[in-house]
Amino acid sequence: MAWQLSGGYIENCNCEVACPCTVANFAAPATYEDGCRAIFCFHINNGQVDGVDVSGLNAAVFIADSPRMMIEGGWRIGMFVDDRATPEQAEKLGAVFGGQLGGPMAALGPLVAEFIGSEPAAMEYRQDGKRRSLTVGDRAHLEVEEITSPADPEAAAPKITGATAHPAMAPLTVARGSSELNAFGVHFANEGKSAFTAEFSWAG
Repeated sequence: MAWQLSGGYIENCNCEVACPCTVANFAAPATYEDGCRAIFCFHINNGQVDGVDVSGLNAAVFIADSPRMMIEGGWRIGMFVDDRATPEQAEKLGAVFGGQLGGPMAALGPLVAEFIGSEPAAMEYRQDGKRRSLTVGDRAHLEVEEITSPADPEAAAPKITGATAHPAMAPLTVARGSSELNAFGVHFANEGKSAFTAEFSWAG
């Protein structure tokens, strides 16, 4: 096994709850005509890539834009890697999240038309009950909270299973979140929109 990563995942996009692209495995369009603006964040609890330990680090991949039907491709994406990573760790994480070492991100590769940049950043991941957040220096911030039903506030949030086209490849817990990105000449802000949390486990 060349590499394996596991840990916590959060995302937020500009769709209304819950994102139809995810729920329908790319068979339905995003909520709005201007397509998708999203941030996917991964906190690595345990992991190694080609024998290099990457446990405790973070990575965030963002979609600057994609068409409303995401399966049509033409995505523009960028990436942040935890600035605590050594050059070797950063190289290895970049290869996994860039899809060069196979795995879920490689499966998304044919949809990407332009990679607009990658940079190190101070990244802080937090998890407190149903809330999770990731701060990426002064470049991005994401905060999500799992859905709570007013009919039963103590019940677990609903989950989506079988979302095989989704990179987390795990049961996704439905959440609502907000995010803002200002990097690589791109700025967007999502407030109170679709979000998901998950526990991911990858290997390649």
